Amino acid sequence: MTKRALVSVSDKTGVVKFCRSLVKNGYEIVSTGGTYKKLVEAGIKAVEIDEVTKFPECFEGRVKTLNPFVHGGILYRRDKESHKDQAKELGVESIDLVCVNLYPFKQTIEKTDDFDEIIENIDIGGPAMVRSGAKNFDAVVVVTDVNDYDEVVDAIENEKNTKEFRRGYMIKAYEHTAAYDSMIANYMNTRFNDGFGEKQFVVGTKVMATRYGENPHQQGALYEFDTHFSKNFKTLKGEASFNNLNDLNGAVKIASAFGDDNAVCISKHGNPCGFAIKDNLLDAYVEALKCDPVSAFGGVVAVNGTLNKEMAEKMNEIFLEVVIAGYITEEAQEVFAKKKRIKLFEMGSDKLILANDKKDFKHIDGGFVYQDADKVGANEVKNARLVSKNSASEAEMKDLEIAYKVASLTKSNCVVYVKNSAMVAVGMGMTSRVDAAQCALKKAKDMGLDVSGAALASEAFFPFRDSIDAAAQAGVKNVIEPGGSIRDKEIIDAADEFGMSLYFSEIRHFLH
Repeated sequence: MTKRALVSVSDKTGVVKFCRSLVKNGYEIVSTGGTYKKLVEAGIKAVEIDEVTKFPECFEGRVKTLNPFVHGGILYRRDKESHKDQAKELGVESIDLVCVNLYPFKQTIEKTDDFDEIIENIDIGGPAMVRSGAKNFDAVVVVTDVNDYDEVVDAIENEKNTKEFRRGYMIKAYEHTAAYDSMIANYMNTRFNDGFGEKQFVVGTKVMATRYGENPHQQGALYEFDTHFSKNFKTLKGEASFNNLNDLNGAVKIASAFGDDNAVCISKHGNPCGFAIKDNLLDAYVEALKCDPVSAFGGVVAVNGTLNKEMAEKMNEIFLEVVIAGYITEEAQEVFAKKKRIKLFEMGSDKLILANDKKDFKHIDGGFVYQDADKVGANEVKNARLVSKNSASEAEMKDLEIAYKVASLTKSNCVVYVKNSAMVAVGMGMTSRVDAAQCALKKAKDMGLDVSGAALASEAFFPFRDSIDAAAQAGVKNVIEPGGSIRDKEIIDAADEFGMSLYFSEIRHFLH
């Protein structure tokens, strides 16, 4: 008995080869519009959809497949005599395979703001056919991904087309239509409701399972928006764990926050414990390590550039768990090969790459809070308001910028001290800002680091002058913070009292 496959695809990659294989395996092809034309031009015999629907394609292609001869053929149950009898009575022939991918809505919104064109690229018949095929997976194979064609042909040719096989494709089909509708809803809410509609959909594609979650008794996996990790995250050695990925995220954000600068960030548990920008990456790493070599043990290093053999040899002097860079040369990989536990990743680019997500969210019990993503503006430090009598030099302003950007990406409450483009002290995640300031200075003292002349940044205002007093005692020369405290005048007076420069950015960067 001849089986029938309904093929209607927007992305025509591989469709000719796929249909040729289906025909070879006894399938009759039913097709629509551009897909039908492409198949016929390739010499594949196909039946045009209106021969099945007995109704012409109409309304400029808006209605093609929304027809009982299509959906009846997909949906009627082959295991029920009443369904088979009714199909025969109505002249409905079975459709045993549905191959559909949808109108390119994503590509359309990326290339145009023309709402009429966007509306016309919302697929109606496609999702309906996919959902019908998925619902009747007991008898129908539904294919939505061009990368699955070979596997489907193999299943047909080698008696692997089982109910369990079709069930897997059923799940994938509903994921496909759910993601498609979510994308449309999110776009409409972005266009008309500032991105905060009554429903918010967070959709990711699985990249890989992690060995476990934060702890061994938890399962975990990495999902991506679009193709960020698929395109920009290559494993060279080891396996990224759930915690590794979280720590990598923080380190990469900081190391890449300074454009093409030779920046290196060392992080532990998602927070920076070392950072520096120098003329070359090796020097940047050496300076970054000085900030807190104790915490750096077993930490994560993000290198904004190419990691070479010389740098690898230096890094290999201590135990590092994870290293990520734009590139890691083969010679550098050979150096790291001596360490069994180190994990190496690269982005396949001259510099580290960020996805620059526009939105951010955090899970809380019972739901999630959702917001615009935070980012330090390009001129935020440059345009900060000088509120003290003294001002910073150009080199000191660079230190202020580094301290300020690192602070914006460090868990609150936090303070960051930077000297000569290297972080010399950091206090983070404290319940009071003065504790953060004093903890950072204590650590710097323990490490034998001279903080005098450093720049100090806080991601939120100083509520009292005690943090300024502590900084002055350590020799801090320049300070930047958002301002906005009812005691701002006390802070300004303290800065002038100690001859410091003090800048208010007037923008807070909490990170919780």
